[in-house]
Order: sequence, then structure tokens, then C-alpha cells
Amino acid sequence: MDKHSRIVVTGSAGFIGSCLVGFLNEKGFEQLILVDDFTREDRQQNLAGKTYEACIEREVFFDWLAAADRQIDFVFHLGARTDTTEFDYTIQEYFNVTYSRRVWEYCVRHQIPLVYASSAATYGGGEQGYADDHGIVTALQPLNAYGISKNEFDKWVLQQTEQPPFWAGLKFFNVYGPNEYHKGRMASMIWHSYHQIRKHGQVKLFRSHRPDFRDGEQLRDFIYVKDILKVAYWLSQHTSTASGLYNLGTGHARSFVALVTSTFAGMDIPADITYIDMPEDIRDKYQYFTEASMAKLQAAGYPDAFYSLEEGVTDYVSNYLAKDAWY
Repeated sequence: MDKHSRIVVTGSAGFIGSCLVGFLNEKGFEQLILVDDFTREDRQQNLAGKTYEACIEREVFFDWLAAADRQIDFVFHLGARTDTTEFDYTIQEYFNVTYSRRVWEYCVRHQIPLVYASSAATYGGGEQGYADDHGIVTALQPLNAYGISKNEFDKWVLQQTEQPPFWAGLKFFNVYGPNEYHKGRMASMIWHSYHQIRKHGQVKLFRSHRPDFRDGEQLRDFIYVKDILKVAYWLSQHTSTASGLYNLGTGHARSFVALVTSTFAGMDIPADITYIDMPEDIRDKYQYFTEASMAKLQAAGYPDAFYSLEEGVTDYVSNYLAKDAWY
């Protein structure tokens, strides 16, 4: 993939997708085909100042491809329905399975390398562990419709005998960073913490509803979006890497208390944390522990260290949230 490559980015008006567009621009790529629902005004700022060739509404994307002989060199498929509180599986299935199959099949027909977004939500309660091992995919039991849909697509992919020349499904763990401002309830805890601190001087965290975890000590693998961008780009430049599913976390689980304390520190304010009951509609679908096994990506040759939680939160708070800035 060189500077003249024509690259498709689906989900390009969203959080990770818009950051990837900015990252690709920084690397000199401007022939970008952006695919998404561009009608939402709350996401328009995500693409302000970025350079691209075209914006194509996601519902007409395949018609647009078929209308002419489009030369596409690489596809980043990041478009998805990501709301983990959306319990209507038919909605999740359409965006995360059916649409994704069409992207895959196009890449197969035209032999285009593909990187797509999977999710750590596929691991459910972690009964099978958190290794990106193809052998456990059919045994995974996700806790919500979003995780089920992502796992169904992963399972389907692994059954395909016809494949793109290279593909990688990236199992994103808990991603945070700039350009998530439109996500509301689904924004990261850093975003919520920052705004709670500014408004009330304190942060509310969920109590634990399990005896083996203390309040605020629920553990997640939090990964800064800038690391997501670096890995996705590295894979696009190293398509001789073995195709497959790859975890994308830091490999180090951290508590919500540590996350919130880092947010207070980034704002130079003493920590003040209180605890509230977890909403009942998500209580039995809540992951108390996630931690990516990163051995597979490291064995593939990925060379860079990941941001620590403290480093990532400090950069996000200081350079984006405090300045009302976008990536």
C-alpha cells in the first residue's frame, strides 16, 4: 500500500474510523473512500479538516462500487452497530453480520486486503479465556447481542475457503480517545469521568455485584485509540503477515478506580469517587474482567509498545478533552 492507494474506510464518521482517516492523512494517504451514515450532525466534526476523495452513504456503497470499475487497493471495515445495550439482535445482525459479509465477498472477488473490526465482547464472561485462538471461537458465549453478532461474523469468516489475499479481524478491547464525543452512554469511562469531574468534582462508578470483586475493582483492558491506529496501519503495510483474528488490547487489565484516578490526575484535581448500583438491564451482561493475550500479534512481528493507562489518559485529557479538540 503506497501513497497513491485508494483505501476504503467504513464507519469513517465514527470514533475509531474518523481517527483512522486522520492517521492515514498524516501518513500521506488522501485517496480515501469514506463510507458511513453521514446524516448525523453530531459526528460531522469528526471529519472536519480531513482530506478524502469521496463520502459514500453506506446503503448505496455497493451500488456505487458496481456503477463503475472502481480500483480499490485496501479496505478497513470499521463500520458496525456498537451499542452493547441494543438488545434487538436483528439490528446488530444486519450491520455486523450481513453487511460485513458483503464487504468480505467484495474483497474476495476483487482480491483486496481487508482489516475489519471484531470485538473483545465476543469473549463474554471469559470462560474460554482471552486468547485470539481460532479453535475457541465456536465455544465463545458473548453476553449481549452486539458480542453475539461480532462472534457470528468471526465464525463465518473462519469457515470461508475463499478469502481476500490478506485479512485480519481485530478484537478491540476497551478503546478510549478523541472523536468519541458523539457516543453518549457508550462513550468511554474517561469521557464520562472528565465531564462528571468538571460538573460535580467527583466521579460515580458502578458498585460490584459479585463478591469476588470490590467496588471499582472490576478489571478491563483499556487501550488508547492511537494504538489501534498504529496496529491497523502496520497490518496494512505487512500483508505477508498470517491472516487471522488478532487481539487488540494492551495485555494488562486495569481497574476502573485506576482509570478514574488517572483522569483526576490529568486534570490536576484530587480524586473523589462514589459508588452507585449498576443498572439492572446490564447487570447480568457485564464483563468483570478482560485482558487481551497479545502473544499472537507480537509473534507476527508488531514492534511497538502500547500506551500505559496513565500515558493514554493524560494525552487524551490534556490534548483533547481539555481543549475541546478532535483528532
